Amino acid sequence: MGLIPREDRFFFYLEKISENVVEGGKALYDLMVNFENVPEKAKKVLEIEHEGDILTHEIVDLLNRTFITPIDREDIHELVQRLDDIVDLSEEVADRIVMCKVCAPDANSIKLAEIILAASEEIRKAIKGLKNLKRSRRILDHCIEINRLENEGDRHFREALSILLNENSDAVRLIKWKEIIEKLESAIDKCEDVANIIQSVVVKYA
Repeated sequence: MGLIPREDRFFFYLEKISENVVEGGKALYDLMVNFENVPEKAKKVLEIEHEGDILTHEIVDLLNRTFITPIDREDIHELVQRLDDIVDLSEEVADRIVMCKVCAPDANSIKLAEIILAASEEIRKAIKGLKNLKRSRRILDHCIEINRLENEGDRHFREALSILLNENSDAVRLIKWKEIIEKLESAIDKCEDVANIIQSVVVKYA
């Protein structure tokens, strides 16, 4: 069945926030894979993060002014916060790369950024589908793919950490990159959190 009552503004903002998450993923991936003009690229990630904050504020304000919401207000609030977390962590990665003046990332670190982008794309598609829960199977397929990507991210995180700890004699470099890859992995975890919330919504309303 459809969502009742229908308040399209919530879906509009959720889609806009998810699109912003994708833009953040694209900007971070570009920074990681094309490691040049890094400060300028990090600034772009920061601008996207600021846009996410604005959108988050707008939907939370709408939530506070709306008596009846199309899905549980707790789900909307949690969904918005976890989406914001993804962009925040992407910006923190970009900031650390600039601040710590690190060398170019290795293949596993780049792969983690690629997974953030791929998971963000799946999130965008899943959230777009919330307007029409008659196609709940398609929404759940996107969530399943996000879960698969999170498992893949865990593998690349472990590989990156193992290489960092066992093949690096530079303690300063180790400390810098350990923090960066942990933040990349945390961003992927937040993508899975979003998928879990969406799955819960589908179960309740489909």
